[in-house]
Amino acid sequence: MSDCIFCKLASGAIPSNKIFEDDDVLVFHDIHPVAPVHFLVVPKVHIVSLAHAEVEHQALLGKLMLVAARCAREQGLVDGYRTIVNTGAGGGQSVFHLHAHVIGGPGLSPRIAEVVTY
Repeated sequence: MSDCIFCKLASGAIPSNKIFEDDDVLVFHDIHPVAPVHFLVVPKVHIVSLAHAEVEHQALLGKLMLVAARCAREQGLVDGYRTIVNTGAGGGQSVFHLHAHVIGGPGLSPRIAEVVTY
């Protein structure tokens, strides 16, 4: 989608502070972090939201979670972290390209999910 910011990031049209990239997934630091560690895990294929995922996306969805866990370890989140997928406007999603937030680090608020709304 030509107007999707995450599609532009995934294609390299807009630079990002990358943590990981392969043919299917891009992981990058959030530009508005809400915790000491905050990054996004984004499929390169445009899927509007988790509610729009289909059976053919099953392997990709699993890969997103495995890549999230790997990157969390590499970013030093050995004591735990939050993985948040906002789905639809009612779920706080404002960028309509499926993505997962991984959030953690010292001082993580138990109310952090209330402030992650894109």
